[in-house]
Amino acid sequence: MGGIGKTALAVEAGHQARTQGWFPGGTLFVDLRGYDDNPVTADQAVLALLDALGVRGPDLPPTTARQYDSYRALLAERRDRMLLILDNASAASQFLPLLPGTDHHRVLITSRDRPYALPVRLIDLEALTPDESAALVTRALHDADERDDRPSREPAALRELTDLCGHLPLALQIAASMLRLRRHRDIASLVSEIAETGDATTVLDNGSPGTDLYGRSLVLRPVLETSYRRLPPDQARLLRLLALAPGTETGTEAIAALADLDVRAARSLLEDLAATHLVTPVCGGEGPDSAVRWRLHDLVRAYGAGVVAGDEELTGEGEAARERVLEYYYRWAAAADVRLRWLPGMPEPERFGDRGQALAWLDGERAGLVAVAQWAREERYAEVTVRLSACLAEYLNWRRYFDDKITISGVAQQAAHRAGDGLGEAGAWISLGNAQREVGRTEEAIEAHTRARDLSQAVEDRQREAIAWTGLGLDLREVGRTEEAIEAHTRARDLYQAAEDRHREAGAWNNLGITLWEVGRTEEAIEAHTRARDLYQAAEDRHREAGAWNNLGNALEKAGRTGESIEAYGKALETYEEFEDWYNEAQVLENLAIAHEDAHHAVEARTHWLQAADAYTRADAPDRATHAGTQAERLK
Repeated sequence: MGGIGKTALAVEAGHQARTQGWFPGGTLFVDLRGYDDNPVTADQAVLALLDALGVRGPDLPPTTARQYDSYRALLAERRDRMLLILDNASAASQFLPLLPGTDHHRVLITSRDRPYALPVRLIDLEALTPDESAALVTRALHDADERDDRPSREPAALRELTDLCGHLPLALQIAASMLRLRRHRDIASLVSEIAETGDATTVLDNGSPGTDLYGRSLVLRPVLETSYRRLPPDQARLLRLLALAPGTETGTEAIAALADLDVRAARSLLEDLAATHLVTPVCGGEGPDSAVRWRLHDLVRAYGAGVVAGDEELTGEGEAARERVLEYYYRWAAAADVRLRWLPGMPEPERFGDRGQALAWLDGERAGLVAVAQWAREERYAEVTVRLSACLAEYLNWRRYFDDKITISGVAQQAAHRAGDGLGEAGAWISLGNAQREVGRTEEAIEAHTRARDLSQAVEDRQREAIAWTGLGLDLREVGRTEEAIEAHTRARDLYQAAEDRHREAGAWNNLGITLWEVGRTEEAIEAHTRARDLYQAAEDRHREAGAWNNLGNALEKAGRTGESIEAYGKALETYEEFEDWYNEAQVLENLAIAHEDAHHAVEARTHWLQAADAYTRADAPDRATHAGTQAERLK
């Protein structure tokens, strides 16, 4: 893309190659200015090349055809290999007539466009890595003043500055020149200035020194504008709308919804934009449509969003596009959620034939889903995004993405509160509290579930009240308030029984049993877990049945019935393995290891600790994996 450093790389490579003796015949350089208002034509460029080769004045052939003949003849006669750099070409017509016609010499062409139709070797340049970006700015400052220690004094601010520059070399060079001018100000001051305006391009262009060492203008916006203005209308429209998409990478299907196109048309336009390096294809995602995803550079995204915001008609077009992509995400997130919660006898959800397909789609679209859920801050999108957040709760629990869940639940709660949606707000508080408890913020979780309970009671929604009591019971147990926890779980159980909701009643029995055995009421706990297991079996919820088996195993182990506990753990393990629920599998393996230790089966115990470490690793729980590995080493 523009500003990536193509010219600088080509020139530096040319210098190094000449130094190493690759091109004893010399180097020819022509700036074709392909993205200016008046690009240099091949006919104009050949005159400059002939002049560099010593053909000028009366020696210059009178016609264009003969000028090309003379140019090629001169190159063919040269025994010493030459390098020809054709810089900034926007069309093949600018450089094809200038190729030497012999493979003796070498040609290096720079362009923002990929010439797919030509058999030339293509080398893509991407933005720098964070480390490379920091090194570029540091070197630029040290080249001017080796005493400039701001990069070493402010490493965090330097990283933030390079992020704001999108790791684009042009932007980084401008930022470095501004820092050289502001010698007695810290890097953080420039970061704050950009953050306050929310527009890195404007701040950097206003502070630009003017030109670089090649005499080119050191400004960002004209680079972006020339690339945008050259696009056909359908590509320009898609680029503008893509700048409004949630997340940093977007799947083709979501982009098709955003632009109101079919997938084939959207893919074709995206490939055209990728050829201009305004969009980058990203391979390696998951899901049925995510073999290739699409990414905009941050500065291109900001530019495109600015174009939309600056035009009333385009703003309306953008709002309609955002509504479409939100509806797309909600539709399929809801279907995926139904699949994750599906039990035999329920209607089949559309699209997703099994849990694996639903999880694959959610994994591939997670970044976009979390980003679009935060549109709840905008009144226009609040109602749908609150429902979307609720649809993501089960998935985020399953994958243990609790930080994401806290973010979107908090935004949903505020949106529902502003809208006077007591039921939606209660649901958001429940989801928020559950996530807070999982990350150790238990006092906040108690507050969240208390608010959810009170709101549910106010709107007389007994089912949601029961769910809030369940969350509150789990929180209270976590902080050692076990008698209050037992009361909370008992209230939840009674409400579910009154509503004849046997499935959720099973969960209440399960949670009650855990708290009962923690306070030493082991026989009551065994009875509670047995009831939970039987209810889950009746509902054919095998995953939650596995949880009941695991908890029953804990109660049996505490009662000294080790053989029965090992059998119960085995039932749980079998199901968790089938569901590929690595975290819960690891917890069962831990329980098995402890049970075998209690039975003085050291070999079996060590084996289970090692298996637990492996399962925790697959579940991305490194601390737990380390603990399990340490326990295994203890038994060597």
